[in-house]
Amino acid sequence: MSMKDHEFWLVVGSQFLYGPEVLQTVAKRAQEMADALNASGRLPCRLVYKVTAKTNREITDVVREANYEERCAGIITWCHTFSPSKMWINGLAGLQKPWCHFATQYNREIPNDEIDMDFMNLNQAAHGDREHGFIGARLRSPRKVIAGFWQDAEVQGRLGRWMRAAVGAAVSKSLKVMRFGDNMREVAVTEGDKVEAQTKLGWQVNTWPVGALVDEMNAVTEKEIDALMAEYTSAYEMATKDVETVRYQAREEIAMKKMLDREGCRAYANTFQDLYGMKQLPGIASQHLMAQGYGYGAEGDWKVAAMTAIVKAMTEGQKGGTAFMEDYTYHLVPGKEYSLGAHMLEVCPSVAAGRPKIEVHPLGIGDREPPARLVFEGHEGPAVVLSLIDMGGRLRLICQDIECVRPIMPMPNLPVARVMWRALPDLTTGVECWITAGGAHHTVLSYDVDAEQMRDWARMMDIEFVHIGKDTTVEGLEHDLFLSDLAWKLK
Repeated sequence: MSMKDHEFWLVVGSQFLYGPEVLQTVAKRAQEMADALNASGRLPCRLVYKVTAKTNREITDVVREANYEERCAGIITWCHTFSPSKMWINGLAGLQKPWCHFATQYNREIPNDEIDMDFMNLNQAAHGDREHGFIGARLRSPRKVIAGFWQDAEVQGRLGRWMRAAVGAAVSKSLKVMRFGDNMREVAVTEGDKVEAQTKLGWQVNTWPVGALVDEMNAVTEKEIDALMAEYTSAYEMATKDVETVRYQAREEIAMKKMLDREGCRAYANTFQDLYGMKQLPGIASQHLMAQGYGYGAEGDWKVAAMTAIVKAMTEGQKGGTAFMEDYTYHLVPGKEYSLGAHMLEVCPSVAAGRPKIEVHPLGIGDREPPARLVFEGHEGPAVVLSLIDMGGRLRLICQDIECVRPIMPMPNLPVARVMWRALPDLTTGVECWITAGGAHHTVLSYDVDAEQMRDWARMMDIEFVHIGKDTTVEGLEHDLFLSDLAWKLK
């Protein structure tokens, strides 16, 4: 399912105490608000007004329906009037979809001349929100609270960003990851508990032999390769005369895509230590697959492959770009401290500043022929880097804010895709915090999500979240990690 195929249900709370006329007004206004929010252009998915709930049975029924409706990616609740929270207990206790408590009201202002007891009885959102908030806290239910006037662009934007996080949760719950062979030998951070990942996140992570991929490659026709080569030359600049090497990459991509689609996988991982029967490590093949929305992880890193796919699904339709990434080296000149992010081959062209070039160069690792790859520089702008790690007993998502810059030097002898950035709060503090938290060398870099969205996603998945931003200090982070460790051991 793409972003537009998902929808969210607006469930409005009230009660019979106010009489049928008030309830009719509440329902009319709820539909009006849903229509206006849909027309705003700030929501990535359709908001569907479902019911003004007045009883335990109505709430339980709509939650049960939401749980089993695949299109429904979450519910948004709003209490136009006072809604006694005991009648929400059964429904919320059984809710299996993300929940946003939308603390808003129909009127922006208090109408000085019109306000009377009838107005007060109809417009009790402030009253109802606190009752509704209590039951969420009492049930320890994971939820997002968004407060503000429903017509404000900022409020609509936050609601839209939460929707994207909820779609990421829906994608996660049905995600399948294909591993071509095992992970790179002796690398610790690419390991992980696949049973725990499926239990908490929904991921099905399984292995397919590289030999099966080679068989699939051998079955690819020249006509199929011709068609994909036309896509390559349309999207990228051909900067090599070694066309046969590029055609081999096309053969690899076609074969991998067939296997991924046949098995229903949205992400995959491989390693240069297991290329049996292959002439080249996939370069442009992996980059072009990522450009189509597939997640990728090098060195067998299935966790970063899955996270890349999820963030790409969350950011569908946005233009900043999301890519598999790796911190490679630092520039430590005082006052000009930067990280250089790159990889041997596999950085998604969605983050490119200009038109990528197809080039062929020796790899120097993997004991195979020089592979074709896309070479480009990343564009400027705020972004985040993300790392999901297995802490043994729990999963931790680390998110660091960064500011991507135009590379400060041309690096003419480095034939890889690359992005340069300024880490927050600064390079050395950021590195110390990242290492202290256990962040991996593989990350997902995205210009299209922010820390709030990733915190929302982590809450939906019930995993630990660590944020490194402009105000983070090493001492503060160590204290937070200590308390978090205690809290998660008690869960």
